[in-house]
Amino acid sequence: MQRNIFVTEAEIKNEEVELVERKGIGHPDTLTDGIMEEISCELSKEYIKDYGCIVHHNVDKGLICGGSTEVSFGGGKFIKPIEIILAGRAIDLKKRNVGELAIETAKKFLKEKTRYLDVDDAGQLIFQTKIARGSADLVELFGRIKGIPLANDTSFGIGFAPFTKLEKTVMGIEKFLNSAEFKRRYPAVGEDIKVMGMKEKKNTRITVAMAMVSRHVSSLAEYKEIIEKVRGEILKKFPGIELYVNAADDYQKNSVYITLTGLSAEMGDDGSVGRGNRANGLITPSRPMTLEATAGKNPVNHVGKIYTVGAFEIAKEIAKLDGVANADVYLLSQIGNPIDQPKSASVDLAFKTNLNGDEKQKLLKEAWGIVDSQLGSITELTNKIIEKKVGVYY
Repeated sequence: MQRNIFVTEAEIKNEEVELVERKGIGHPDTLTDGIMEEISCELSKEYIKDYGCIVHHNVDKGLICGGSTEVSFGGGKFIKPIEIILAGRAIDLKKRNVGELAIETAKKFLKEKTRYLDVDDAGQLIFQTKIARGSADLVELFGRIKGIPLANDTSFGIGFAPFTKLEKTVMGIEKFLNSAEFKRRYPAVGEDIKVMGMKEKKNTRITVAMAMVSRHVSSLAEYKEIIEKVRGEILKKFPGIELYVNAADDYQKNSVYITLTGLSAEMGDDGSVGRGNRANGLITPSRPMTLEATAGKNPVNHVGKIYTVGAFEIAKEIAKLDGVANADVYLLSQIGNPIDQPKSASVDLAFKTNLNGDEKQKLLKEAWGIVDSQLGSITELTNKIIEKKVGVYY
């Protein structure tokens, strides 16, 4: 059966104002996404052991409720712990308790992604599990899978490629600041980093919010010194930008962004699945995007996840074609239909300048072929997601 694929020419968009945001790995929204996605991956592996395949689950309703700390230069203490609520739906495991696996997985993830949060200290962190068995109709629909999975919803996924210069800059700054090498040289810089970028005509303005770790900062003078050094490091690696770091600081009032753990979650900042980065690791209001949360959804037939990740993968492949300036990909599902047969798969293709009509037609045909090929192998995304070979939230 021929798929409903539509590839059409689109204009190159040169927005005078472009906005891009990235929430770093220590941001409470990103942590929540990461925890729930990790639980889905671990459940999937356990299901394969127990049942020989991945069975129905959607653990995509996690929540971080911020705690409370008293912090001063050189140290501090928790007054109220951070609370993490793990919620969703999952079929029971044969040999393990789902709730216990979820907490164990969440702790392991936090140990790997944060340096100064003691996940075994109930004074700093407590967990609740609200994961229950899935609704009968979705479980039954999942159980019908014999070949190509059937879409569990009528939904759409959107992806685009390549990144703009601003998108690359915002992504690059957060990765630079949260890299192991940077943390080795600047241990005072916490994991909770948010980067907001704005391009206005030819000007690029970047604002970085960066939680500082109190044990590594002895005074206001040292705090200011570290901020200036970090600012210099960013400008050296990303020249030509207008840069603001911890813009809310008020040195006159001794009010600065200092934390005990390098996380704003300790200070009452909450986190929720789906409020952070899209599947490509960015928040891009200047681009087509979906509000669909991908983290924690099952990687087999949940089209909110499969089609969102798939759309970005398709767009990246099309963008590799010589002569393509930009590709926006839209995938629409219909509940109960095989996921390799979307209700609609459409691409808006923008070409680089100086292409003639024949060259454009050739690219349109090649893009159509890429979409058809990628949809034909869309079930391969399941293992790629579990093995973390494709982006889901970061």
